[in-house]
Amino acid sequence: GGYPKTEEVISFVRGEREGGKLSIEANTTSRNHDMTEPENLDEGLYSRQLYVLGHDAMRKMGATSVFISGMKGLGVEIAKNVVLAGMKSVTIHDGDKIEKKHLSSQFFFREGDIGKNCAEVASHRLAELNSYVKVEVKEGSVTRESVGAGGYQVVVLTEASLEEQKEIGDFCHENGICFVVADTKGLFGQIFCDFGESFMMSDSTGEQPVSCMVAEISKEKESVVMCSDEARHNLQTGDVITFKEVQGMVEVNGREFTIKELGPFAFSIGDTTEFSQYLRGGIVTEVKKPKSITFKKFTASLDQPEFLLSDFAKFDRPGQLHIAFMALHRFVKEEGRLPAPYNKADAVKLLTIAKDVNENAACKVEELDERLVMKFAYVASGDVSPMQAVIGSITAQEVIKACTGKFHPLMQWFYFDALECLPEEFHELPAVAVEAKDTRYDCQAAIFGWDLQKKLEKFKVFLVGAGAIGCELLKNFAMMGVGASPEGSVYVTDMDIIEKSNLNRQFLFRPWHIQKAKSTTACDSAKDMNPSFNAIAHLNRVGPDTEDVYDDAFFESLDCVTNALDNVDARLYMDRRCVYYRKPLLESGTLGTKGNVQVIIPHLTESYGSSHDPPEKSIPMCTLKNFPNVIEHTLQWARNAFAEHFVQPGDNVNQYLSDPKFIQRTLKIQGMQPMETLSQVKKSLVTSRPSSFAACVSWAKHLFHESFHNTIAQLLFNFPSDHLTTSGQLFWSGPKRCPKAIMCDVNDQLHLDFVAAAAILFAETYGITPVKDRDVIKAEAEKVKLPAFVPQSGVVIHTTESEAQASASASSDQDELQTVVSLIPSVESLKGFKMFPLEFEKDDDSNYHMDFIVAASNLRASNYSIEHADRHKSKFIAGKIIPAIATTTSLVVGLVCLELYKICSGHKKIESFKNGFMNLALPFFGFSEPIPAPKNKYYDTEWTLWDRFDINGVNPDGSEMTLKEFMDYFKNNYKLEISMLSYDVSILYSFFMNKAKVEDRMKMAMSEVAQVASKKKVPPGVKNLVLDICCSDDKDEDVDVPYVKYSFK
Repeated sequence: GGYPKTEEVISFVRGEREGGKLSIEANTTSRNHDMTEPENLDEGLYSRQLYVLGHDAMRKMGATSVFISGMKGLGVEIAKNVVLAGMKSVTIHDGDKIEKKHLSSQFFFREGDIGKNCAEVASHRLAELNSYVKVEVKEGSVTRESVGAGGYQVVVLTEASLEEQKEIGDFCHENGICFVVADTKGLFGQIFCDFGESFMMSDSTGEQPVSCMVAEISKEKESVVMCSDEARHNLQTGDVITFKEVQGMVEVNGREFTIKELGPFAFSIGDTTEFSQYLRGGIVTEVKKPKSITFKKFTASLDQPEFLLSDFAKFDRPGQLHIAFMALHRFVKEEGRLPAPYNKADAVKLLTIAKDVNENAACKVEELDERLVMKFAYVASGDVSPMQAVIGSITAQEVIKACTGKFHPLMQWFYFDALECLPEEFHELPAVAVEAKDTRYDCQAAIFGWDLQKKLEKFKVFLVGAGAIGCELLKNFAMMGVGASPEGSVYVTDMDIIEKSNLNRQFLFRPWHIQKAKSTTACDSAKDMNPSFNAIAHLNRVGPDTEDVYDDAFFESLDCVTNALDNVDARLYMDRRCVYYRKPLLESGTLGTKGNVQVIIPHLTESYGSSHDPPEKSIPMCTLKNFPNVIEHTLQWARNAFAEHFVQPGDNVNQYLSDPKFIQRTLKIQGMQPMETLSQVKKSLVTSRPSSFAACVSWAKHLFHESFHNTIAQLLFNFPSDHLTTSGQLFWSGPKRCPKAIMCDVNDQLHLDFVAAAAILFAETYGITPVKDRDVIKAEAEKVKLPAFVPQSGVVIHTTESEAQASASASSDQDELQTVVSLIPSVESLKGFKMFPLEFEKDDDSNYHMDFIVAASNLRASNYSIEHADRHKSKFIAGKIIPAIATTTSLVVGLVCLELYKICSGHKKIESFKNGFMNLALPFFGFSEPIPAPKNKYYDTEWTLWDRFDINGVNPDGSEMTLKEFMDYFKNNYKLEISMLSYDVSILYSFFMNKAKVEDRMKMAMSEVAQVASKKKVPPGVKNLVLDICCSDDKDEDVDVPYVKYSFK
């Protein structure tokens, strides 16, 4: 497939025919791994997917064999996602030979493969995706006997006749094999699922069980459980919960109760009159109960279908398409082919068949939508990559559900169409516009015609990001022919390199690509799929620093921008650039099984930045410091400790050594920061500076003692366990958990984990070679004697957030500051010395970063009797990992590319475009029109965020407009009086500005005023200034107006 196949990476291919199967072994060592064993699960590879599915589901997949029939565009999309997910084995089947038209959506076929068997060619490239999955080829036809003998847990049919679907479907139902049908016809798709008579679903949503703290439990017939008012309980009537750590009413601990919701902070568990009186404490946690689901077999469901809606605006569409697909099966049976593209006679015949099918169907629709059936016939022979991505990814997720019981299955029929991609003023295309030309794009032209195909090939797209979404976009672009000509192009930028955890969903990468640049590797892989694809790789971060690369000329040449980003700041930046240059933007994102697509069209829709997510909830300072009550608090505390001990000291010391004005600048900072920073520098260079690794071990043991014993002992000295508040309530109650101090004992593995990791990391920051032998570290630690703790009177411990913030903003004592400064060694005395601050990296298991985080967090959890978190969970929370799975990524990208067809076609109506929201776990699909750009008004002129004042600042004589001329221009042309004018963050003019300064600036050219006000030169390549103005109308009323694009070159 164009990928390098070196001996170190892949022992490929052993093709031995055994019992009608071709066995593909891409790495025999890995394939003998039993993933059903916990220790054999490759967490480095499956890291992000594990946070979606969990270890139990992954182990079940590792014991599952899947059969997929049909290896064209849809079948390979399903197989790709299933192989990436990590099944035990995937057997594929397709008796056809590869034709050129199959290249329209089968991304693992190459022109050189034409004439070869579809399944055999696909198998080799599928095997490269995941060395833990055995990929086999099934030869011959698909029969009840061959399916029964295969030992498959899941069977998937694509491109199958209705007779095959009925025969194999009912056989699977009778024999306890999960059965899935998937099909696409042009812009229409179909999925059917049957997981048997009693399918056990372990978790319907995949969401974390709800947990909250108990404030009160009443003792009565209809009890009331009050939760802490810090957060809503998010429970519903019928949910099952359990209690722990309740004091007084101990009978509820460990028992399960079905609740009745009484409000956002209260619920009932029924009669509690027989229980003891509630005293305090307690945590309530939701219990997820397995649920049995019954499916109808295929033939029964065909007559009595249950539909999952794909679009609430198309409420009646599933029933219509159910009939249309059945009619199409009969058409193919009679004619031996699909209806020809836009062939009126074929369409009329299909409509006649559809009417007959409907008339005799048990699931008859009241009125057949004849126009819909005709369109269905016109495009049924088409085959486009985005549709295969949408239907293939949903199907693959259903396969994962079938073998794991994780998430709610699709019940039982699903129909999807993308008719909005066709021209807004629909008309039948002439035969010459859609005729086959023996090219890879024949099946796409069969839907849209050759005119759109030529436009796609000349399209210029900027793809920002080459991660999971970026890889899927490049695959689809290559299949669609986007930018696949000398006149077209797809620019791809990403500054990241490939890591092992990327391989599970960024499917253009292979193990031998690790540590290579994402953008160049992804572009090379996509060009391998379509040699005409003009993908140009960059390694730049998008932002103000690269505006000399992505300048006016670059953006003005583009037709569209697609974001494949993983952070909001970069998304907002690209959104602003697209608004400024008035370019369409296709925005998408995923979070586990959830995904969204947003279409941003100039002058039509709002922009990405028009709406904002609520800010991320931060943990109060006093909670982190003194009153943690959940593992998230202790993990954040551990992350802060990592920065405090291994990042900030090195950064500060190195700044002190390299910047002569470091102390001077630090002293000017407000609050307590100067004291904290300079004390840290003094400590790092004097009191804590180690001379050997033994000193690092000593430091680590003292850090343990200070963090987990002394601090807690002091807290309990100030607030003993029976301490009462001024209102007579117990201080240690509600969210405040009473802690206990821990003495360091290196015979305890957790204690030694902390000391070893802290010593090693501390040594690294000083360039001291660490000893990593635990026995040596333990022996060294045992020599270290710890001083006895003596509580101090007068120590202030903040119990509220306001107290903590007030303390942080208090000023440092100047005399103390000067004393600290005087104790810092001079730079001259430290010649040749530097520190090595660490950069937190969660995915390297050999660097001791996560070892420190896990040990520190769990020790603090022990202080406060909080349940420990294992390394996997700790990495997820502390590393702020975004859970991800290939299926969701493939789905959102398929939907993005359907919107790209509309942009390229020149759609103008807002109702033609679709924003999408989906959750494959539920499953839920919601589509809506984009929100129109909000309208503003000055005088009678309406404007939106897409509008601006375009001012040409070059006068006829070649001179540049002065500030006075600029002000007069608005007064004379728009009857607007400018009261304030700004550029970037600098004010060029305001009504309250010094009069002499105003007079001086009025005579200056606008670009000169900008340079004087901002105190920096306008970069040479910049031809335009973006100016913001505040104005009043002729009635002296303030009015909102657009910004100004001022051209001065």
